[in-house]
Amino acid sequence: MHPKLKIKIGKLWLKNPVMAASGTFGYAEEFRDFADLRKLGAIVTKTITLNPRRGNPPPRTCETPAGMLNSIGLENPGLEGFIKEKLFFLKKLGVPIIVSIASEGDSQEFVSLAKRLDRIKEVSAIELNISCPNIKRNQKPARPGKAKRARETSNQSYKLISQDPRATYALVQNVRRVTRKALITKLSPNVTDIAEIAQAAESAGCDAVSLINTLSGMSIDIDSRKPRLGNLTGGLSGPAIRPVAVRMVWEVYQKVKIPVIGMGGISDTLSALEFFLAGASAIAVGTANFINPGVTIEIIDGIKKYLSKNKIKDIKTLIGSLKL
Repeated sequence: MHPKLKIKIGKLWLKNPVMAASGTFGYAEEFRDFADLRKLGAIVTKTITLNPRRGNPPPRTCETPAGMLNSIGLENPGLEGFIKEKLFFLKKLGVPIIVSIASEGDSQEFVSLAKRLDRIKEVSAIELNISCPNIKRNQKPARPGKAKRARETSNQSYKLISQDPRATYALVQNVRRVTRKALITKLSPNVTDIAEIAQAAESAGCDAVSLINTLSGMSIDIDSRKPRLGNLTGGLSGPAIRPVAVRMVWEVYQKVKIPVIGMGGISDTLSALEFFLAGASAIAVGTANFINPGVTIEIIDGIKKYLSKNKIKDIKTLIGSLKL
């Protein structure tokens, strides 16, 4: 028995529903010696911005129980750097390439990025990273006598686009106008009602939503009494957040008709299958890539075995099949 694994996102067909998540797989070339990249359903690139970014000050990562905190700050070569330096390797793989994009403050940057990427045939889809918790808006210069206070408040977070359904709708709608490619919106778990945000993205013309991004977190070194991250706070990922992610995928699946791409703490076949049962049409593997660079391929093989063992002919019948 050879179960069917193909799934569709907008106009995009994937031969299987397993992706490498943005931010944990670089631009794929870093993993070429550890996994057969051609077997992947899709590769989601590390997020790019219009201009190059140096990222946040170190330390940028630290281990936590059943997970990790990161505060990379979207370090990347910028749009033109990505096209010149990274795209050549990616397009040779023959695997759908989903480019993750973000802005540094002005939402119009999303439109500019999408418009440029729409003209590149090797780019299969665009993921709008409206939920990265580790970058800040440009700060206004501090007034005389206020420098210390400015430093103290510079690490406070601001409201993300993904925390506002109206802002989400407006952004997705504007990007939808400039691209015909499959459009995915990546959602933040740091909200009261994630389904409301997903519905806004769907109404604006999005082809799929991916969730969840990292949870906001902090870790302190008790000896130095200093934060373990240079940016003070960061994004928590790994198995620790999986129950939250599964719950949110289930909630969103109940409210939208477009595909849901599940992520958050997936580390093996069993944890991947939880997301399908909760309603995910596809899954993306993130932090686990740091521990086992070949985990995505193992999960693809594991899903095939599970479907065959349970005499399931098509993975589509597994999606949202949770028994209540």
